[in-house]
Amino acid sequence: MTLKVGDKAPYFEARSHLDKDVRLSDLRGKNVVIAFFPLAWTPV
Repeated sequence: MTLKVGDKAPYFEARSHLDKDVRLSDLRGKNVVIAFFPLAWTPV
């Protein structure tokens, strides 16, 4: 699935660095940056 500028983000859930589950819907109305690290030494 490819998103375009202006598309709504799909459902997303992940474990945070604090070992808690975070759902994108919990952050509605806030600015969100999601960074994926394929390897621990990979910079953003």
